[in-house]
Formats: sequence, C-alpha cells, structure tokens
Amino acid sequence: MEAEAVQKTTESTFIHYFGIWTWFEKIWLTIFTAITIYLFFAFEDSLIGLVSSLTGMLCVVLVAKGKITNYYFGIINTLTYGYLAYTYGLYGDAMLNLLFYFPAQFIGIYLWGKHRATGNVQGEDVVVARVQKKFRLIVLTILLWALYAIFLVYLGGRSIGLDSATTILSVIAQILMIKRYVEQWLVWILVNILSIAMWIIELIRQDGNDWAIALMWTAFLINSIYGYLNWRKLYKKQEVLTK
Repeated sequence: MEAEAVQKTTESTFIHYFGIWTWFEKIWLTIFTAITIYLFFAFEDSLIGLVSSLTGMLCVVLVAKGKITNYYFGIINTLTYGYLAYTYGLYGDAMLNLLFYFPAQFIGIYLWGKHRATGNVQGEDVVVARVQKKFRLIVLTILLWALYAIFLVYLGGRSIGLDSATTILSVIAQILMIKRYVEQWLVWILVNILSIAMWIIELIRQDGNDWAIALMWTAFLINSIYGYLNWRKLYKKQEVLTK
C-alpha cells in the first residue's frame, strides 16, 4: 500500500509539473528526438549540439502546454545554443541567448509563478492574455531591427540581415512570452522560419556539422504553430471560466 501511495504521489507530481501529454506532443517529441539522435551519429554532430537541440525541443513544447517547467530546460538550452552560435560567428544569436534569454528564464519562472492558473492540475500552469497595442509593437520591432543590423555590421558578423531580424524578433517574442501573451507565437513562427534559413546558409557556407540545430528550429516552427492554436484555446477557456 505504501509503494502504491508513493507511485500515485510521483504520478501526481509529474502531471502537475509537466501536464497530460497529447498524442500530437508525444509523436512530435518522439519523431524529432529520433531524427536528432540519428543526425548526431550520421554527421558526427557535437555533443553540445545534441544537448542544445533536445533541451530546446522540451522547452518549447512545455511552453505550448503553458507549463512553467519550460524555463528549467530553457536554462540549459540558452547556454549551449549561445556557445554554438558564437562558434559560427552568429554574434547576434549568441548575445541574444547568453545575455538575454538566459537571465530571462529566471524572470519567467518568477512572473509565471505569480500568475498561475488555479484549480487545474492536469492542464496549463499559467493564465494567458492578449496584446492590445499591436501597431506600436510592429513599428518598434522594425526600428530595433534596423539599428541592430548596423551594430552587427560594426562587429563583422555573418548573415547580418537574418541575424539581426531573428535577434530582435526573438527579444520581442520572449518579452511577450514572459508577459503571457498569445501573440508571442505569431512572432515565434517568423523567428523560426528565419532561423532555419540562417542556419542552413551558415552550415553550408562553413561546412558545419551541427545539423541538429537546423532540425531543432524546424521542430520549433511546428511547435510554434501548435502553440498558437493551443494558447488561443487556453485563452478562450480561461475567459469563460472568469466570467
């Protein structure tokens, strides 16, 4: 009886922190994890690239589920990915991860913890919201993209246009994520498309072997579409519950 009680407690704790996994989430993670591991051996990928890819995929699927545990995997992902981006000369991406994403994980843990969804053990952790002033956000994004591109030219970085765009859009998306906005996913979709293009260009140009990173961004793209649909559903459900 005691062993059964411990098992039930363990299962309850797992559900609380990770939630119930849908068939889409199980299939999504299984397929991309298998492909990532295959690429690791087939292309003699780096171990740090493998760790970055796997933790990144776990992070984003947990965000899509509205689970605060995403940030713990995000801490590992930002450190490993930031290092890889630096080695490929993608200084914008490197600074984004090491100087912004990494500390943002701890801010996210704190702020999401203050806005937990109550009475929902199996579902999302956090209460979601919607952006009201979208036009101002678009104008600010374009301005920052242009200014950061100039800065990257000064640093002598590679893929300046793409690197600048993915960096600025990622900053905007991360802030929207920390503030629990549904619209973060529309920005992430654009970030993921541009990041796939940027990494493929640089992997081919520099004869790199970290193809697991390009695959990671492809997985991110699929997840961001799923995340947008799921968070819209969460917002509508929470809106009904609060009326």
